[in-house]
Amino acid sequence: MEGRLMLFLVGALLVLGVVLGAVAHVPVPVSVVAGLAIALWLAVFAAREHFAGHRRSGRLDHDRGGLR
Repeated sequence: MEGRLMLFLVGALLVLGVVLGAVAHVPVPVSVVAGLAIALWLAVFAAREHFAGHRRSGRLDHDRGGLR
């Protein structure tokens, strides 16, 4: 599961790099809208991860120092 999340994040960073390269060729308002869309997506992702962490916290093995 964590491996898939890591691959997703790598893919997201790759797409972000392509978008940032394209930003130099589009008008400023389009860049601003795209930036706001990315910021919203990251905020939703962070909120989901935060709340998922609270649900998963019962599965931590605190005696061994973390996840098993």
